[in-house]
Amino acid sequence: MTDHTDVVIVGAGPVGLFAIFELGLLNIKCHVIDNLDKPGGQCAELYPEKPIFDIPSRTSITGQELTDNLMRQVKPFHPVFHLNQQVEKVEKLNDSEWVISTNQGKIIQAKCIVIAAGAGSFVPRKPPLEGIENFDGKTVLYSVKDKSIFKNKTVLIAGGGDSALDWTNELSKIAKVNLIHRRKEFRAAPDSVSKMLELEKNDILSFFTGQLKGISAGSNKSLKVQYQDNENLHYIEVDYLLPFYGLKMELGPIVNWGLNLHENKIYVDTEKFETSVSSIFAIGDINTYPGKLKLILSGFHEAALMAQVCFKYCFPDKKNVFRYTTVSKDLHKKLGFK
Repeated sequence: MTDHTDVVIVGAGPVGLFAIFELGLLNIKCHVIDNLDKPGGQCAELYPEKPIFDIPSRTSITGQELTDNLMRQVKPFHPVFHLNQQVEKVEKLNDSEWVISTNQGKIIQAKCIVIAAGAGSFVPRKPPLEGIENFDGKTVLYSVKDKSIFKNKTVLIAGGGDSALDWTNELSKIAKVNLIHRRKEFRAAPDSVSKMLELEKNDILSFFTGQLKGISAGSNKSLKVQYQDNENLHYIEVDYLLPFYGLKMELGPIVNWGLNLHENKIYVDTEKFETSVSSIFAIGDINTYPGKLKLILSGFHEAALMAQVCFKYCFPDKKNVFRYTTVSKDLHKKLGFK
């Protein structure tokens, strides 16, 4: 089944979220695609508690607070989010519409595409184990979507950051958890580390140092994992392996869209923030132009100008009358204010 909308926004970071607002003011409907499991991009994924000091009118705001505020701001426009998926294919349907397909089988028809993908897509750092792709998405998982699948199972968690420690502590409530990290020092919050060590002390979970070396199908369990501790090789059989080695950025399938690229950035003009392909726009850190500043506030400005041009593609027979939110009663009504 194909969804129909005016604009597809690729990327649900702060700039992509603000683009929903600017487009919504012009009655332009949006679908948003992001390969993370929640909106917010880097702000929500990498530094939700880190303060940001250059958002206008806010002396300080955390990444998560900014995301939450932007989500409240776009709520009147009812955007449709497609999370945990990546744009896989973009095809021109006719002179005025695109067909966008994701790796989860979602198909969306739209008049414009807005790329707000930051520096690219977040993808998990996978351990360099031969044949691991045979288990990906089955018994090797890089995030937890439904923790109930681990109930009464044996799990091996690899990593020493916040995600690894948080899920070690949480899943130990319902599963037999083993944690492996290359050293006894961690990059996680001290409180999480203390909880893990206390659980280990009480034999609720197992922790050992070492590095993953191999993976294969197990006999009794789903996986047979090989790891090295100093000079010795060991094996452990588990139902699931959860490697939490952080995220990396990749431009992904965008490189195949026929856009004018330079060092993994998309060239745009500064009047419309349109790419070299008509009705495809790029805003935020993904684009480049003379004088470009990689700031969230710059992306907000780019989103505002982009929306004005999108209107022409979405409603070619209508005239766009520019209105200020401070005085327009119609806009007040859209935003839920009387």
